Amino acid sequence: MNAASRRTSPNDAKHGTAAVLQRAPGRLAIIGIVAGLVATAMPSGAAESGGDAKRGAKVFQACVACHSLQPNRHMTGPSLAQLFGRKAGADKGFLRYSDAMLKAGIVWNEGTLDDWLTNPARLIPGTEMAFAGIPNQGARRDLIAYLRAVSEGSEAPRGPRMPRLKAAQAQDVIKSMRHCGDTYFLTTGDGRNLKIWEFNLRLKIDSSEFGPHPGRPVIVGMGMQGDRAAVVFTQPSEISSFIQQKCE
Repeated sequence: MNAASRRTSPNDAKHGTAAVLQRAPGRLAIIGIVAGLVATAMPSGAAESGGDAKRGAKVFQACVACHSLQPNRHMTGPSLAQLFGRKAGADKGFLRYSDAMLKAGIVWNEGTLDDWLTNPARLIPGTEMAFAGIPNQGARRDLIAYLRAVSEGSEAPRGPRMPRLKAAQAQDVIKSMRHCGDTYFLTTGDGRNLKIWEFNLRLKIDSSEFGPHPGRPVIVGMGMQGDRAAVVFTQPSEISSFIQQKCE
């Protein structure tokens, strides 16, 4: 859940800042979840199955921290929508390909995807993707079957639901923000005053359709016992004009 999609509880007023920040713990991209998800999603004899898209949807949950299956919805990594038949590094909407990926010269199909999922660094030396690979051949086949089914429209894309920050409620919209010493002082749309250590507050940008309205940044909790948060702006230029540097 995220701060834009949760309602204020009666305890928010009682517990103040911590309650506000705990409403929306953030997602963490943990590479180690791959092995666990693959093990639970895969029967040991699936290597000879030719790939099962239903099981592959479960394996794909190891990828959702970094990849979307929605067209043009890029995250840490590029969208994997319409992946089959696409040249590696060729989605023009994604601007963060490594040089190695841009120069790879391969086309994504069952064979190249299986090689990639087995050992990315071996297929494309110099890749910046922090992913060791999936050793279980059956799991790879299932995942590839799912990616193909999504590309062909026979399976619905699954993955994280991105927060719709334009729908944020008053308690999550930042009305004013100032910095003094080592502290950010934030006032929300419903009049709540928050004080957050500068090291625990991230300033983020979401210029997509999921981002906030211009001039209406939104606070989103980042977990860690409720003492960390992010304020999401629409454009980088908003940050310097919105945050006042003063002490009262």
